[in-house]
Amino acid sequence: MARANRAGGNATAAATSTAIARSNPATDDTETTRLLGNGDTSAQAEDGADAPEGGWDGYKDFEGLPWWRRPSVYWLLGPFAIFTLAFGGVLVPRLNLILDLICQQYFADKKLHNPDIFFDPVLLGSDNPQCTIPEVQRHVAAFMLAMSLITGILSAIVAPRIGGLSDRYGRTRLMALSSVGGVLAELITVVAVQFPNVVDYRWLLLGSVFDGMTGSFTAGSIMSQSYTSDCTPPSKRAVYMGYMHACLFSGLAVGPILAGYFAKWTGNLVSIFYVVIVFHICFILVVGFVIPESLSKQKQLIAREKWAKEQEIRAQSGTTSWLTTIRTINPFEPLKILWPKGPGTSPALRRNLVAMALNDTIILGSSMAIGAVLILYSGRTFHWGNFEASKFVSALSSVRVVMLLIVFPIINYLGRTLPAARRRRAGVTLSEKHTGADHLDVWVLRVALTTDVLGAIGYTLARSDGVFFACGMVTAFGGLGSATSQAIITKHVPAHRVGQLLGAIGMLHALARVLGPILFNGLYAVTVAVFPQAIFVLLAVTFGVALAASFVLKPHVYWEEESEPEREPLNPTLIPTDDEEQIRFL
Repeated sequence: MARANRAGGNATAAATSTAIARSNPATDDTETTRLLGNGDTSAQAEDGADAPEGGWDGYKDFEGLPWWRRPSVYWLLGPFAIFTLAFGGVLVPRLNLILDLICQQYFADKKLHNPDIFFDPVLLGSDNPQCTIPEVQRHVAAFMLAMSLITGILSAIVAPRIGGLSDRYGRTRLMALSSVGGVLAELITVVAVQFPNVVDYRWLLLGSVFDGMTGSFTAGSIMSQSYTSDCTPPSKRAVYMGYMHACLFSGLAVGPILAGYFAKWTGNLVSIFYVVIVFHICFILVVGFVIPESLSKQKQLIAREKWAKEQEIRAQSGTTSWLTTIRTINPFEPLKILWPKGPGTSPALRRNLVAMALNDTIILGSSMAIGAVLILYSGRTFHWGNFEASKFVSALSSVRVVMLLIVFPIINYLGRTLPAARRRRAGVTLSEKHTGADHLDVWVLRVALTTDVLGAIGYTLARSDGVFFACGMVTAFGGLGSATSQAIITKHVPAHRVGQLLGAIGMLHALARVLGPILFNGLYAVTVAVFPQAIFVLLAVTFGVALAASFVLKPHVYWEEESEPEREPLNPTLIPTDDEEQIRFL
């Protein structure tokens, strides 16, 4: 396990007092950077490599290296933009192709049982109004539920392991690994569409298996957040999380439009999937072999050393204990960090961690679970085809990008930059430390969740496509919630525990991918013929729970541990035996 250095502080400074979870108003206005950079040519300087005494020292291990070997979040933005462009472009076509494949099989079975019945032929990639009947919609919802269950269960097991391994062996190679399953899944989709009479659509479930075995989107999200946390000080973390989310939503906004024009130009909807596969492969190669690693070899060796020590202590505590065996194989073991005990912790910290884990899980899980059902609902209720659905997704993502690139910088400037500038002029030194969420973090999160609740209520009441479209734009204002939530989470723990915490959050995300489709797809399958708006009632209630949990969050609560001096030189063959370095959880 990583050692207990003072969070974000100067690692060479002496620290003698026992750490406590505390409130620190003096560091309220530390997040002082605008979302858009100031044009510095050196990412190292911009991200705090030359921080003053008491500042962030995350780039200490990369001093003296050329720019192309120094990690920065900017390295990740380009490949991530390509990846999200491909993801956004294939989102609607994939769903509609699955709908067409299932619909085609449904009417083929009907024809087999009753040859005298006549049905309009189902053309793959075209508008097929005969596929909007409740029976087909129910089959589609059930099949997509099965796909989500397979991917979610497997990624819930794999993602925390990838998160833990990344602390010891680096982020980039494992980030690339998480995309390999997606490539295999897309290949199976292409084969199933190209040869529908030979390859049954149920083979798409195998693609879900491959996707889940490599951690899927959950593991990729953990790795990108961990890489961003490694490269940015706490005061700028929400800003750079906003970069990543804006990149994601930009891909979702532009991808469907480009995919629509590309399919029209080629005259073949399947051609989009070939392009997506190429984009995935490019992402894997660039991330795995070009982007600089954010964790230095020294930090990786320290993490391996701590992990080896923890394993030795567990072995010495009782190798024959059945309780120890259960704890070792317990798949929910990573969640213990959400309820820590020992020096530096407090009840307020535990409440904050649980509340933020719940918030982040609901935000991500609901957004992913409702997406496919939302398209199915709009197609059945308002008769939207590929073009209308793609336009809706693009508009929704565009508003989120505007919120992250324009509205969020204004909020950050008025709420942090100006007050911090006044405090500097007054002679106050602002340090780069993990000090928990500030009041601005909390209220941005609450407002974002409120817009999600209002938008879900609007979906329920909308009876025209114009009102439905407008309600979607209201929910887009909630795009600030996800970036803010993830930044808040990492501010509650010391820097060396961020990967471990994000691994636990990743497990919850994966479980949300299991429970979310069960709730939303299952509810839609049951109520589509009676009250299809029931899914939006559930969505409003879910976001309401997250909004209520945000009021539990207490600002300026964080986990600070007793520091220890640097050990030089590092000797990875020796295992420390100081019992005070043990990680203590209940």
